[in-house]
Amino acid sequence: MSSQQHNTLRLGSTAPDFESETSNGKISFHDFIGDSWAVLFSHPDDFTPVCTTELGAFAKLEPEFTKRNVKLIGLSANGTESHKAWIKDIDEVTGSKLSFPIIADPERKVAHLYDMIDYQDATNVDNKGVQFTIRSVFIIDLSKKIRLILAYPASTGRNTAEVLRVVDSLQTGDKYKVTTPINWVPGDDVIVHPTISNEDAKTLFPKFRIIKPYLRLTPLDIKEEK
Repeated sequence: MSSQQHNTLRLGSTAPDFESETSNGKISFHDFIGDSWAVLFSHPDDFTPVCTTELGAFAKLEPEFTKRNVKLIGLSANGTESHKAWIKDIDEVTGSKLSFPIIADPERKVAHLYDMIDYQDATNVDNKGVQFTIRSVFIIDLSKKIRLILAYPASTGRNTAEVLRVVDSLQTGDKYKVTTPINWVPGDDVIVHPTISNEDAKTLFPKFRIIKPYLRLTPLDIKEEK
């Protein structure tokens, strides 16, 4: 195991800032995020099959993230020239038009900062014996706080629709002070937050119903404010 020190990142931690070269030029991460949300997601290596499909899928879904004021940024353990060549393959194979930056992290500086290193599979190393990054996902909100952390093994591609669904859930919860049940998607009933009394709920959510004292559901017509 590497002797490098890792941050203990939890939900609610401030996303560590860093400067790095990317396929779109040098960035300071917090400046890149600006007044937006962000999804940071890592990949083990350029020119690999699973990663290629993932980046193409994120690129195709980027307009939906943009509608939600979310910026996408990838990371892979290679340099910028490799990233740029790989993007051509990604667009060719998946029919995407990838425009968001991919962080160059050949020395695993960002990977260690965000604890993205794979210790489960000791064979997941580059030709120098350095461990690759796993498929990590971080959703970061307007205040630079980490709101979701997912970690997939290198062998398993992730689900872009689930990442977008969680963004919808988090943003809906922040705006309306509700929580969302399992498999929730926009348009489904939401859960009235436990801290809200029934009396207050009658005003905030006139259509709410009590399933159990601890489980109250209500429709949420987001279109009303448009």
